[in-house]
Amino acid sequence: MTLSKKIQRNFSHLKTIQYLPRWTIFSIDISIVILSVITTHFILSGVGIQFKPIIQTPYVFILFIVIHLLFFLRFRTYTGIVRHTTLNDAAKLFFVESLCFIILYITNTAVDLIFDGRLFLNTQLLMSISITYGLLLVFRLAVKVCFDFFSEYSHDHQQYIKTVIYGSDDRAIAVANAIISEIPKKYKLEGFINPHAKNSNNRILNVPVLAKIRKVSVLVRTLGAKTLIIADENLTKDEKIEIIEDCLNYNIKVYNLPRLTDINDQKKVASNIRKIKIEDLLERKPIVINNNEISDQIKDKVVLVSGAAGSIGSEIVWQVAAFNPKKLILLDQAETPLHHISLEISKCNTTAEIICIIADVRNYDSLERVFNDYKPNIVYHAAAYKHVPLMEMNPQQAIFTNVLGSKYMADLSLKYKAERFVMVSTDKAVNPSNVMGASKRIAEKYVQSLAQKLKKENNQTTKYITTRFGNVLGSNGSVVPLFTKQIENGGPITITHPDIIRYFMTIPEACQLVLEAGSMGNGGEIYIFDMGKPVKIIDLATKMIKLAGLEPKQDIEIKIVGLRPGEKLYEELLNDGSTTLPTHHEKIMIAQDVQEDHEFISNQIDELKSLSSAYLVIDTVATMKKIVPEFKSLNSTFEKLD
Repeated sequence: MTLSKKIQRNFSHLKTIQYLPRWTIFSIDISIVILSVITTHFILSGVGIQFKPIIQTPYVFILFIVIHLLFFLRFRTYTGIVRHTTLNDAAKLFFVESLCFIILYITNTAVDLIFDGRLFLNTQLLMSISITYGLLLVFRLAVKVCFDFFSEYSHDHQQYIKTVIYGSDDRAIAVANAIISEIPKKYKLEGFINPHAKNSNNRILNVPVLAKIRKVSVLVRTLGAKTLIIADENLTKDEKIEIIEDCLNYNIKVYNLPRLTDINDQKKVASNIRKIKIEDLLERKPIVINNNEISDQIKDKVVLVSGAAGSIGSEIVWQVAAFNPKKLILLDQAETPLHHISLEISKCNTTAEIICIIADVRNYDSLERVFNDYKPNIVYHAAAYKHVPLMEMNPQQAIFTNVLGSKYMADLSLKYKAERFVMVSTDKAVNPSNVMGASKRIAEKYVQSLAQKLKKENNQTTKYITTRFGNVLGSNGSVVPLFTKQIENGGPITITHPDIIRYFMTIPEACQLVLEAGSMGNGGEIYIFDMGKPVKIIDLATKMIKLAGLEPKQDIEIKIVGLRPGEKLYEELLNDGSTTLPTHHEKIMIAQDVQEDHEFISNQIDELKSLSSAYLVIDTVATMKKIVPEFKSLNSTFEKLD
């Protein structure tokens, strides 16, 4: 058996040791003080320096020890984790020893002035303090070195993830120290990549620092690593995407570190290192919103969010809560998800009173009770059925929820004098090819027509605003959670068509823009968002497989299953013939759509209600196509109605 194997076997239990107990450190520190006093006494005696103190020598020793004991307790020098000793700990010990020296020196001088005799020589005091400080520091460094040594040999080196850190500034070094000190150890640091260096002759923490003279993937493989941790905050979005995609092409896993306020907290740094997510590969610039304007409208107001337990609704709740409304009303018909978000939101730092109400937007009477009881100032309407295939099979449910639910919410907002009504719509409402999209377009038309009716009547009670955007990454039932689950199950990933493309944005981005648009609207507008570049779904699937550390087609099969009923190859943000107007926010535009007469739309919705209640499916969809002439069904049984 080799020496390293013996060490690994004998010290394998050290994997579980996190830190020395405080009482152990305190006891050793006091022992060091005693040793220092005795050592100083014998050194001075050995060189022939004789001194007779005014009191017996043991009492002088006790005074020296008691002063140290008091300062150790006061400044808690024994509470730090010794294996993480830093310059801060050394400075703290120096400060404590300096105070001990000052107090003892003053005491000695005072005794000399009063009783004409000293407790000890000042040379003896200085020597004792110096030896004490040196031994305290050596003890801590010895524990650190020993712990690192035994920790290194108590692990199987084959289990380490060999990694390279991109960056070489303080943040990168903090990450390096965090992964080196982490228990249990997961990573073995092989080196750094410095994007600003001109040569590769430097070393940090005893590992090489390579200049970025070649592709990052080449440098990582040169160092024999299999992962890259990006610790450079100065990278642009495009530069980061380029590095990630380059590494993914060579099966190099990429990790990221979110922005942290305290990079010196090694435990926090290590725990925040995470794999790159598909959201990180969206080719989008960060969204900046006008927090002051939104805060002015929301702070100390009563805000109602329908669909509050859903993907979009719950994120709206979180973002609204940050602006401290007076009351935040969470309305949803899904009991368990609503219960979950109520528990989570109660922990956040908000002054708002959180009120959870189980109610269905299809029930006018229950909604009116809510409006009558709380009289909301701002309403965010996010409740909707959104799954295209399900609505294609159940058109009447799309009418009840998406059309009538929106109408009830809009009507009650006016009746109870809400200041703003913001409806969350979808790009599937544009030139709809399915029942779901058409139902949302009808809801848009009703909200717009109501706003126009109020403008004609010079009634500025409620401002009606509609927001329209595409798919959001990670929402319930979207492709990202679906693909993630399929990858975890070993595949295959199912895609409806190899050429299908979609616009994507993250849930927080979408909700930020909803709040921004809601604050700027004057009534009657449909706001559309800059969704960035469209994403090919097959490319999205390929990247997700690579992010999981697997190989497409080899480890995970990609299977084409055919378009679903009502599904388009691509989505649009504008109807045929529609134009846009810019706003002060570069990512938000106003869609200039043809607006319908309020009475006509109201009558048509009443007809839809009657047909849906009677479950006359064909007549219901035919009426929808009458209200939305651009509604042309695709891959659906309703194509015959076109």
